[in-house]
Amino acid sequence: MNVLIVQNDAKLGQFWQRHLQRHDHVADVVQDQDSAIVRLQEQFYPIIILDVVLDGGSAIAVADYASFRHPDARVIFVTNTSFFSDGSIFQLCANACAFVPIATQPEDLAAMVEHYAKTA
Repeated sequence: MNVLIVQNDAKLGQFWQRHLQRHDHVADVVQDQDSAIVRLQEQFYPIIILDVVLDGGSAIAVADYASFRHPDARVIFVTNTSFFSDGSIFQLCANACAFVPIATQPEDLAAMVEHYAKTA
């Protein structure tokens, strides 16, 4: 399973990447909107793990582009803020399938990837 991780914190993104690789997933890590768009132009990622607050760009723009380019791709949003804590992210992004704290255990994140990949 190919997974795209869009995460500001390179170390956290690499940590998640290594954990997903141990679960036999191919995971690519980028840190900003432009890099994510380039990856989505090059390859299909059934699952995208996307930080809600990107330092370099907009997470909503990445999710929208993914929805346009790859309608079957699903987005797991992660955050360390209270943005969208009311669940409105699901109204804004049709491809949103989960919204979790950034501190979610990597095992749980891997389980969500496997679960939502089955529905993608």
